[in-house]
Amino acid sequence: MFSHVMLGAEDIEASKTFYDACFKALGGREGMVDPKDRVMYLHKGGIFLLTKPIDGQPASCGNGSTIGFAADSEEQANAWHDAGKANGGTEIEDPPGIREGAGMKLYLAYLRDPAGNKICAMYRPQG
Repeated sequence: MFSHVMLGAEDIEASKTFYDACFKALGGREGMVDPKDRVMYLHKGGIFLLTKPIDGQPASCGNGSTIGFAADSEEQANAWHDAGKANGGTEIEDPPGIREGAGMKLYLAYLRDPAGNKICAMYRPQG
C-alpha cells in the first residue's frame, strides 16, 4: 500500500544519528545522504526518508500520527527502543511490552525521535 515515508527534520544530523542507531537495531544499515542533504534508508523493501521541509517552513510532528517499524522479535524491538533512547529519542507511553485489543496481541515499543515524531517498533507474536 505504501511506497515510502518521509519525515521533516530541522536537525538532519541529529535525526540521522537517531535513525541510524534504530535501523541498525532492526538489522538495517545507516542512511545514505543525497546531494540535497536528504537521508534515505532502504530495508526489507521499505523506503524511509528524512528531509528539511522543501517549503522552507519549520519541520513539525503530526499530532495523532505514528509511524511503525516492523521488528522480528521482542528482543529486536527492545534493542530498537534502547538504541533510540541512547541516540536522542524520548521514551513515551507505556514501557515496551505486549498490548492486547480487538483480538490482537502485539509487542510495541514507542519513542519520539529528535524532531518530535512519534514512532514505534512492533512485533506480532505467533499464537
